[in-house]
Amino acid sequence: MKRILFIALLFFISCKDKFDKTKPTIGDLTESVYASGVIKSENQYTVFSTVSGVLNKIDVVVGQSISNGQLLFELENDKAELNTQNAKLTYQLSQNDNHYIQDKIAEMEFKVQLARDKLLVDKSLYDRNKRIKQYNVISEVEFEKVELAYKSSQLNLQTSQKQLSQLKSQLNFDQNKNNILLQIGQKTQNDYLIKSAFSGQLFDVLVKEGAVITPQIPLAIIGKQNAFLIELEVDENDMAKILVNQQILVTLDSYKNQVFEAKIDKIYPIMNEQSRTFKIEAHFTKLPKKLYPNLSAEANIIIQTKKNAITIPKDYLLKGDSIQVNETEKRKVKIGLSDYQKVEILEGLDANEFIYKPKE
Repeated sequence: MKRILFIALLFFISCKDKFDKTKPTIGDLTESVYASGVIKSENQYTVFSTVSGVLNKIDVVVGQSISNGQLLFELENDKAELNTQNAKLTYQLSQNDNHYIQDKIAEMEFKVQLARDKLLVDKSLYDRNKRIKQYNVISEVEFEKVELAYKSSQLNLQTSQKQLSQLKSQLNFDQNKNNILLQIGQKTQNDYLIKSAFSGQLFDVLVKEGAVITPQIPLAIIGKQNAFLIELEVDENDMAKILVNQQILVTLDSYKNQVFEAKIDKIYPIMNEQSRTFKIEAHFTKLPKKLYPNLSAEANIIIQTKKNAITIPKDYLLKGDSIQVNETEKRKVKIGLSDYQKVEILEGLDANEFIYKPKE
């Protein structure tokens, strides 16, 4: 008797598996693209130093509000301070030397004026002798002396003017050079005082006092306060479907069983060659009550929604876009949109027909 019951039970299970069937459903179908990413603060950035040195002091604490230009970290800058002082002394000495150079310039300007006056006299004498030379009033030798004096005055004036110009250029060059060296020293010294690039909130401090800092070591993370965005990565195969302002349904591990709406507002037009993905940014339509940078996020980007679509479960679709319409017959169908559960049937199946689930 038990053997008969066991055989009957096997037959029932076999029949159940064999005739697992369903009818298509009619309803709304949404096509979407999957993306994953993280929550970030707007304008979130990592603070780095532009110079190397020992971290003497941390002037901020995690969580506090930060203003633009606020001092964050102080590096040891004894050498830079000495260089600045040296540049300052050089600049001050050059300023004192300027008085001497100014006197030389005044002296040279007077010399130029004398040369100009002498040229006027010699030119006048040359012009007069040139006019009377045709009357043989002056000998050729005397005229050549007058002409030579005139040309010598021209050359003397040109030389004096050139010397004056060089003296002024030297003065300007020395002043500019020493001023630039002082500014470089001051700028280098300021580089050891690390300040915030804009106002926001300090999310994290990544170093401790006494640590050796280089330009490659991240120091802190700062971002806009109470303003967040979603940074997502989309596979290259789906990017042709992605547009700005498309709706996104977002889920967060921090908010179980909740879905939040967002919209795409930026698409980065370059692919990451390593991950073969594109980066996009979106903003929540309505922010969750609490958010923190670097929370993980998953999203479905809504591509299109179709109403009154004929759909079947995805696991009823065979390879080659076919369906099982009875125990032995398969039929080719034309498919349309699909999501992670359903696929749309455009042609080849009536809404009242049964289809059979393929055997595993």
